[in-house]
Amino acid sequence: MYRKFAVIDVGSNSVRLMFVADGKILYKALNTTRLGEGLAEKPLLKGEAIERSAQAVACFYERAKAEGAEHVAVFATAAVRTAENRAEFLERVRALCGLAVEVISGEEEAEIGILGALGNADGAVIDIGGASTEIVVKRRGELVYKKSVDIGVVRMKDRCGRDKAALEKMALEAAKKYGEIPVKGSIYAIGGTATTLGAQALELLEYSSEKVTGAVVSLAKVRKLADKFLAMPVEEIQKLPCMPKGRADVIAGGAVLFATIMQEQGIEELIVSDRDNLEGYAVKHGFME
Repeated sequence: MYRKFAVIDVGSNSVRLMFVADGKILYKALNTTRLGEGLAEKPLLKGEAIERSAQAVACFYERAKAEGAEHVAVFATAAVRTAENRAEFLERVRALCGLAVEVISGEEEAEIGILGALGNADGAVIDIGGASTEIVVKRRGELVYKKSVDIGVVRMKDRCGRDKAALEKMALEAAKKYGEIPVKGSIYAIGGTATTLGAQALELLEYSSEKVTGAVVSLAKVRKLADKFLAMPVEEIQKLPCMPKGRADVIAGGAVLFATIMQEQGIEELIVSDRDNLEGYAVKHGFME
């Protein structure tokens, strides 16, 4: 086990860094690079998005090494795994900083998501990302359901913009692909869309991982937030407290997708967690307990 290490998550909307020392998470950092833009229309990563995202990985790598990280691991999710030209991104990262990016499957993404959020506890987790959404359920220590569907906030924005009817139609089509999920009542929600909704529901002026983790957001509140965001110009959403840079133009679609899945599955509330696949990846690979 390393005394100091870092994990980098290359998502479809953002690249994130988690730095750990002596088993404690010192901080997380985020750079919104929108690697998955345009994937809804064509399964190709754009050259500009590849460069932005690869540079973000390299910068996080240099930062982590400068702060004494003995090991830096990096994994990529839906945008990279679904792109026909993903080799271009992988090669660019290697050229910039020498890191080999591990491209994980949708099922593994679901597994590390629930591991990060719940540890060894039973429960259900939903992770709405930029290009895919995972739902996983664990009972008596065993995973009884896990499914990844290629829908996320970047795909929704690319295809629907901020058109409410179009967003709801796309969300409903995706929601039906999950079939019947063996969970009722409540589900843990992880990822940037979930934590942003949690902070907005709590009306926080400054983001707090401790306050957001455990926040309960009802279906009615998710719907209310979706309507609020759809009624506001993106420029005004961006000015809201606790609205991360690069999230304002996709948060409405994320709220619509959460509300639609909740409605279809009889889920009454979300329990937000700031712990997610970064922690899960670190635990799975033996970097931390």
